[in-house]
Amino acid sequence: MSNNLKKLMKQLWKDESAQGATEYILLLVAVVAVLAIFKDKIQAILTGKLDEVASKIGEFTVN
Repeated sequence: MSNNLKKLMKQLWKDESAQGATEYILLLVAVVAVLAIFKDKIQAILTGKLDEVASKIGEFTVN
């Protein structure tokens, strides 16, 4: 290898500027995967809570 190529390889190895973006993308992929796996469970919980809130609102009366 020539000296210039060695220097370039060392610079590329030390360059971590894209590391942050990659970590955010991987985190986003993990969150989306968890949401996809538990979609039905999350949807059931949210539906139950919304129904509960709707019934409480229906019980509210102004005197």
